[in-house]
Amino acid sequence: MDLAQISDRLEIEALLTRYTRAIDTGGWDRLDDVFTPDADIDYTASGGIAAPYAEIKPWLAEMLPIFPRRMHTLGQIDSDVDGDTATVAAYFHNPMVLPQEEGEGLLVEFGGIYHHELVRTPDGWRSRRLLEEIIWKRGL
Repeated sequence: MDLAQISDRLEIEALLTRYTRAIDTGGWDRLDDVFTPDADIDYTASGGIAAPYAEIKPWLAEMLPIFPRRMHTLGQIDSDVDGDTATVAAYFHNPMVLPQEEGEGLLVEFGGIYHHELVRTPDGWRSRRLLEEIIWKRGL
């Protein structure tokens, strides 16, 4: 692996971390540094919507706060860079707490793979397509 390949891999991993941190912290404007303005995103596997980024961003801001505690963990990240494009499959585990009237709250967990199509921009790597694949879920 040469320095350019190592750099791409590190930049892609940083992009995925920015994505999960933005989702977990509710930093919705940070997603502007993850997605291209024309990105397509599909969350239907977890009960969400499929829509362009311009619709997804406010939808996330409206819907995800029902889970006030969210905490992604990323696992295996498989990236295939071809010039200024890349395909990425990243394993994830996403536990979230759904408040209940009594008790500590219901722990809801998703495990799956984020499939990204990335493009290199003047500002670095950005996702132009995200498909969330759910492999397992618990608590729903």
